[in-house]
Amino acid sequence: MSLTANAEQAAAWDGPEGDHWTEHAEHYERLTRRYRDLLMSAGLLTLDDDVLDVGCGTGALSREAAQQVPAGTVLGLDLSGRMIERARELTAAAGITNARFEHADAQVHTFSPAGFDVIVSCFGSTFFADPVRAFTNLAESLHPGGRVGLLTWRDLARNEWMSAIRDALAAGRSLPVPIPGAPGPFGLAEADRVRALLNGAGLVDVEIEPVDEAMKLGDDVAGAYALVSGMGTVHGLTDDLDAARRTRAFDTLRATLDAHQTESGVLFDSSAWLITARRR
Repeated sequence: MSLTANAEQAAAWDGPEGDHWTEHAEHYERLTRRYRDLLMSAGLLTLDDDVLDVGCGTGALSREAAQQVPAGTVLGLDLSGRMIERARELTAAAGITNARFEHADAQVHTFSPAGFDVIVSCFGSTFFADPVRAFTNLAESLHPGGRVGLLTWRDLARNEWMSAIRDALAAGRSLPVPIPGAPGPFGLAEADRVRALLNGAGLVDVEIEPVDEAMKLGDDVAGAYALVSGMGTVHGLTDDLDAARRTRAFDTLRATLDAHQTESGVLFDSSAWLITARRR
């Protein structure tokens, strides 16, 4: 992997968290499909664009972008080597030849100046240790007038898929709320902070639109539990419990999933920002 400035995130994503996501790649890619559809329909891409996908994971957004830029290219970057390997496999299997992937940290990766027309990210741009440095680096990789399209989660209270899981696993504890701006899923949850961050990086015409979608964690409780119980967040919330309390916490988690079973699957509310901007 190229030089990284995000040691803690790299340890997770290039370790157990990335392994879990790779093993459940198809499921995770389905979870955010509707959000990706919104991003891909935002009018950001033209046929011959060169595109950078930040935090590409197993490459779903990269492949969709590649199909929209048949005369262009897509580069997907991620901290997880295993997810990058899976992205390459899935992309080759789909017969897509204009997308490639690198195991790298976008915060400090050396890009060709003004080398991209568009930067996109589907919930992959919130994990930077130094977001000011990261977005400055990314903005400089865009040609003047180049476009940006990001999906980021709004605050925890608006994302039942996470808040309900946390509540189920609390086991009588008062769990800390994620610190605003800290690296993690909610690192770009505050609209005013996002606008200031992007403006400071040299990006203008920043538009931040709230979008809501149902989050389907599984077709049934068994499938949802198999996915959720392996999440790094879940392990982080339960590792300090003794065996009995941990068992009760996971029983409560299963009951929470069961309460959200519908004819369409195990559904939770979710809410994100669709952020667009361009380089000055």
